[in-house]
Amino acid sequence: MNLKEKNKYKSDFKKELDMFADKLEKYVSTDNGDWTVKGFIDVYKNIYTISSDTKIVSKILEIHIFPQILQFADSIGYKIILAEKQNWYPDLTFVKKDNEEVKFALDIKTTFRRNDKTAGFTLGSHGGYFKERDKDKNIQFPYNQYTGHYCLGVIYTRTDVSDDLAETEIYQVQELQEEYETPKKKVGERSVTTVKNLKSITSVIKDFDFFAAEKWKIASDKQGSGNTANIGSIFDIDDLKNENGIFSKLGEEWFDEYWINHGSAIIVKDGKPTKITTLKDFLEFKNRKELLSKIVAKTKGNKTLSKKVAVKKSSKKTALKKFPKKKGGKK
Repeated sequence: MNLKEKNKYKSDFKKELDMFADKLEKYVSTDNGDWTVKGFIDVYKNIYTISSDTKIVSKILEIHIFPQILQFADSIGYKIILAEKQNWYPDLTFVKKDNEEVKFALDIKTTFRRNDKTAGFTLGSHGGYFKERDKDKNIQFPYNQYTGHYCLGVIYTRTDVSDDLAETEIYQVQELQEEYETPKKKVGERSVTTVKNLKSITSVIKDFDFFAAEKWKIASDKQGSGNTANIGSIFDIDDLKNENGIFSKLGEEWFDEYWINHGSAIIVKDGKPTKITTLKDFLEFKNRKELLSKIVAKTKGNKTLSKKVAVKKSSKKTALKKFPKKKGGKK
């Protein structure tokens, strides 16, 4: 596959994935934005609510949207291969039915809003299969066999901020009961609350944002978790949705090279050898200071500027504070 063909497949896939992501909010939400999943039901029609623990919510969300993903893949001419093991990358491999050389990696990434403007994900390992791109350890196919690597992002607001399963409740719903059935007051030692309809039960999450993004375009230059070799995403929600990450103006090649060398390349700073863990240091290490202006950084007003421009503005403000203009035109 030549570069032109590869870019055409990527462009077409991203366009379809964007349209699919736009439809998912209505699929998982009620009219007022609540999650349509209220809990689990047993054969006695007891509804057990779930906690807002991120692992539980993410797994149920994946199950909830999976039938839609299958339909989507089939509608655009792809089949889906699931990761053979839980910790393998990616969650889903899209393989084009009429050309199996075309493969796309798709990870489903779910997280809650930290506030109105920020959220974040981990974007997979920068060790193992990421470095040894022709190997298939912990990955469905070798990394370099994928035409592109994408995330289906899901951002939501937590209604119930408790992760404690002991805080979950049991409900019986009048609209599900037959006329002859008497509502139960207890299940074991736990009380049962009777409500009129399912909508009366508060959903643990609400207000969904679904988006599709190419992985490298939403990556930061920081690890996503403490002791594990995971790539962290940027945090600004608008930037996530617009694929406006720190590498987005530099290109995928720089993303690859930086993360392959993260924590192993050494630079001398203040006379001391220091592991490179920032993109700025890495570009200086590569003697490519002319590219510093392409590092995307956040500034006030939620506007995106290059670090070079941001530094210039900051320096100008500092200078004005130190040497304010005097009245009468003299400094």
